[in-house]
Amino acid sequence: MSEEQRRQLRQQLWNIADSLRGKMHADEFRDYMLGFIFYKYLSEKIGRFADQILQADGRSFSSLDEQNADDRAMIEAVKEATIEELGYFLRPSELFHAIAQKGNHKAENPKDTENSSSFIIPDLMRIFKNIEQSTQGTESADDFVNLFEDLDLTSSKLGNTEQAKNKLITDILNHLDQIDFQLQDSEADVLGDAYEYLIGEFASGAGKKAGEFYTPQEVSKVLSKLVTCQNKAIKNAYDPTCGSGSLLLRVKKEASKDHKIKIYGQELNRTTYNLARMNMILHDVHYADFDIRQEDTLEHPQHRELRFDAIVANPPFSANWSANPLFNSDDRFGVYGKLAPTTKADMAFVQHMIYQLAEDGVMAVVLPHGVLFRGSAEGHIRQYLIEQMNYLDAVIGLPANIFYGTSIPTCILVFKKCRKNPDDVLFIDASQDFDKVKTQNKLLPIHIDRIISTYQNRTNEAKYSHVASLADIKANDYNLNIPRYVDTFEEEERVDLEAVAQELEALDNDIKATDEKIADFCRQLNISLPF
Repeated sequence: MSEEQRRQLRQQLWNIADSLRGKMHADEFRDYMLGFIFYKYLSEKIGRFADQILQADGRSFSSLDEQNADDRAMIEAVKEATIEELGYFLRPSELFHAIAQKGNHKAENPKDTENSSSFIIPDLMRIFKNIEQSTQGTESADDFVNLFEDLDLTSSKLGNTEQAKNKLITDILNHLDQIDFQLQDSEADVLGDAYEYLIGEFASGAGKKAGEFYTPQEVSKVLSKLVTCQNKAIKNAYDPTCGSGSLLLRVKKEASKDHKIKIYGQELNRTTYNLARMNMILHDVHYADFDIRQEDTLEHPQHRELRFDAIVANPPFSANWSANPLFNSDDRFGVYGKLAPTTKADMAFVQHMIYQLAEDGVMAVVLPHGVLFRGSAEGHIRQYLIEQMNYLDAVIGLPANIFYGTSIPTCILVFKKCRKNPDDVLFIDASQDFDKVKTQNKLLPIHIDRIISTYQNRTNEAKYSHVASLADIKANDYNLNIPRYVDTFEEEERVDLEAVAQELEALDNDIKATDEKIADFCRQLNISLPF
């Protein structure tokens, strides 16, 4: 599929989203729009799979009559195979196209909304529940439970009357029904690309809340390349604050295609957790190859018995956490001797991720600059990580204003337990490499490539990177503030004081000459001098 066709699909979907704009907040119409796209994807996926099964019988899944005994037998056979392969099931009458067509059918009695064939809200509510129920007792149950709970089709935000709600939903389904998701092109991931685009667009309009669920794609690329550039044959990847799951999907994309990778994530926000699961399924990640859990990672870690080859994260900056004294006996935190402050959980997330990191794994985490130099407990933990553990591999400064909802500059810390360069730490100052797009700063491919190349080669580059010895870091009292190691000082142009003096003298002479002319004019006009 050409890039132009991809762009057109993204634009088509965004135009449909525009029909909801103005009716509700971006957070809310995001959930409806992405939920309906997901429903269409599930329908088309099952339709294509079922048609392959029925090919020998010369039938299509959508043509099967649920009232016919022979067809019902076929449907049950398809159901068994589909749940095993795809993890869920939809009947022919529950497919997206069938419901969209029903919504377009003119009701004989427009006032009889509950019984009219064009009133589809009850059908959709039943279908969403049936999708979840079809997985009960199967291996995919956890991936589908309550997956559609954020699509409240009875909400007044969709309209003041049942007819208005039904019309809006019908219009959206009808528009989506006209779009070809190109599922036959299994290599192109066209829909996945468009879905990511929509998530990003919704994030840009959601302001501060966007940080809860989305890491800008450019930052995701940097993180994923950092954890895979030296070993693409990773078996698993983990994000303890996974948001929409886009960062984990980027790691999967960067990893070797010759190895199956299993994805693990945890997310606190219920709505975002549902979005992450939808994102995995829509990107054709098999239900057995991802495990996303909903819980507070620091308080209730869900994967603590596992160790991961690649860990990436963009935790909420300087979030609050309990810092309960009981955590002093928790293996994740106890060894350090101090807990991160209750009002700044940044280092607590670092400690948690290091605990989950495999011996030969790589971890890259985005954090606010404060973690580089703040003292007290954070300074103690930072020194322990470097002096006792020697896990810190690189510190990378990013430009300000590249995240939605905050303009603060951030940094990436890279950690390894088995470092090839145990005597030094690489510092990169990439804060000046960006392209300004409207009010947001963006990393371009050339900027990303420069970061990754410098990290791989560990090169010293004037005003950009420096390989600092552990002795240098100790001499700086384990303060990692990047300007201490990368000298970005620009010497100002020398001022020729003699030339300046001559210029001032010339200006003074010009002023005197001008004053004399003005005085002469005033004498001729017989008026007082203005000075």
